[in-house]
Amino acid sequence: QVQVVESGGGLVQPGGSLRLSCAASGFTFSVYAMSWYRQAPGKERELVAIITSARRSTNYADSVKGRFTISRDDAKNTVDLQMNSLKPEDTAVYYCNAKHPANNYLNYWGQGTQVTVSS
Repeated sequence: QVQVVESGGGLVQPGGSLRLSCAASGFTFSVYAMSWYRQAPGKERELVAIITSARRSTNYADSVKGRFTISRDDAKNTVDLQMNSLKPEDTAVYYCNAKHPANNYLNYWGQGTQVTVSS
């Protein structure tokens, strides 16, 4: 059974930091590209950061470059998102995604974790 579970969300003041974690099971984690998406109220879900499997290449949305860092631990089947210098516009539900590089049908989502940046 596939499971993708996010944790670490919460309320933080502008300029603060949060670290999100995603724990996955039920599939060969090391093969999958792992991503973090977010969705703010009234907006479409957007890609925040992605880390590939073999090369561990990373890519970020322009809005978070230099502030967010994605990392993965294939031994623990986890992917983290370190978020620094948070802004109110970072407020959203953050979702973890696992996608097989060669099969679009193998695409798994977590339930999301709320991040609120407010004073």
